Amino acid sequence: MKIKVNDMTCAHCAATIQKSLLSKGVVGTVSHVDKVVSIQDKDYDKAISAIKDAGYTPEE
Repeated sequence: MKIKVNDMTCAHCAATIQKSLLSKGVVGTVSHVDKVVSIQDKDYDKAISAIKDAGYTPEE
């Protein structure tokens, strides 16, 4: 599953989101180039929460 994060603009943003995902036990990949967070479907709610906690706005 892919979650679009339009306000992720650089590698630092991606690293911040990745750190937040890991803190919630969500394994995924983060691409600031594509502005996408890729995760497993079962982790969707935790991933949305992690992205918001990192200060970014996921497209739900």
